[in-house]
Amino acid sequence: MDSLQETTAMDETLDPPDWADVQALSHRIIDDAVGYLRDVRDRPVWREMPAEVRRFFNAPMPREPAPIADVYGDVARNVMAYPMGNIHPRFWSWYMGCSNFTGALGDFLAAIQGSNLGGGNHAAGLMDSQVVDWCKEMVGFPASASGTLVSGGSMANIIGLTVARNAKAGVDVRERGVGAIPRPLRFYASDQVHSCHRKAMEALGLGNRALQRVSTDSDLRIDVDALRTAIAEDRAAGFKPACIIGTAGTVNTGAIDDLRALAALAAEEDLWFHVDGCIGALIAIAPENRSLVAGIEQAHSIALDPHKWMHAPFEAGCALVRDASAHRNTFAVTPEYLESTPRGLASGQWLHDYGLQTSRGFRALKIWMALREHGVEKFGRLIDQNIAQARHLTGLIKAEPALELTAPTTINIVCFRHRLDGASGERLKAFNTEIMLRLQEQGIATLSDTTVHGRHCLRAAITNHRTRRDDLDLLLRETLRIGKEIAAGNPPV
Repeated sequence: MDSLQETTAMDETLDPPDWADVQALSHRIIDDAVGYLRDVRDRPVWREMPAEVRRFFNAPMPREPAPIADVYGDVARNVMAYPMGNIHPRFWSWYMGCSNFTGALGDFLAAIQGSNLGGGNHAAGLMDSQVVDWCKEMVGFPASASGTLVSGGSMANIIGLTVARNAKAGVDVRERGVGAIPRPLRFYASDQVHSCHRKAMEALGLGNRALQRVSTDSDLRIDVDALRTAIAEDRAAGFKPACIIGTAGTVNTGAIDDLRALAALAAEEDLWFHVDGCIGALIAIAPENRSLVAGIEQAHSIALDPHKWMHAPFEAGCALVRDASAHRNTFAVTPEYLESTPRGLASGQWLHDYGLQTSRGFRALKIWMALREHGVEKFGRLIDQNIAQARHLTGLIKAEPALELTAPTTINIVCFRHRLDGASGERLKAFNTEIMLRLQEQGIATLSDTTVHGRHCLRAAITNHRTRRDDLDLLLRETLRIGKEIAAGNPPV
């Protein structure tokens, strides 16, 4: 007995020695979190970290314990105070959502429950499948389709394109490898396609040359006639056309390919039709703009991002595949230690059979809770709201002689630049880049920049449920003010 007591006394745990202290600190953290979001508009969008904060992240690995209150203090001072800024109403860089408080609570509860979503008979697994079913319904996919929650759009596209490769290879790629494919496969997308598709081609062993970038029209949509010609030329050259990638919202400008025409061409040519809908697939739930993505429901696979226009906290992507058998057959492996049982914990669905991860986080809860709280119709109205805000900004730019649009505004991405008398090329690029950097450094707003058809421009991606029209009015005023300062030779403050 003494020996047993001695062993028990030596056992350690990560649970706190005093739950009351942790409970008090947790209440403080929640209070701070509420204030953090409530007052976000009063803070700079972004600010540079001072040297002492950067030095904090060079501290050596901790070997001894520290009070959790001190640990939280370090986080509050050095992490929470210097965010990327994407939750701020004037963050319009790149393209991302801005989270929501209910989703954050969902992430917390998911971490507390701690379930592994690789599979099994438990509630988290059922909720994961339920959220996938809701995503299918949003884009018009049949209930018989399958899907999986993943880290984001890049992985969702990889999932869809992997199924496409295996379905069109003509051989058992899983068993024999890509070297056994009789004719090299060809995938087709517009020249505006996201770079993750190149990564997918490389990861799938097909190589970057397997992705044919097809020219776009004046609205930056894939040229369907040019696509048809590329397919015919590749067939004649001995390649095997396999997949058309339609884009529902390009990353540069938000252009949406003619999805109905692409679906018809894919059916005519017996090709897989995949839609990269990470930016715009969820326009399907927006009452005023859903017609922009008509035809998405005809895809064989779709990639979408709940952490963008559904504002789930990062990370949350979703891959949907119309043919559930093709989806499962692309990834399923059943080793002896993951065999199903007729009842008990292992009797549930093995969700890892639909993707690359065996261990999977409980991503569904943060999506589920926010959808239950607000309803899908509100998320659709918020999408319409962002698109209307982009049109408002577009109108302001058109009315201002010092500014010019550099691409059509299709949805919620506005590309523009500040004119500079007598300037072009690199000088004009440097001028607009300096405007962008001063907007960031002064904490006013964040934009990104890009190049569209050879012209450098600033880019506002309005994907934020906190953005108001007066924020966009402010952006216009500050852009003009900073432009005048730079033109006058005034250095940054």
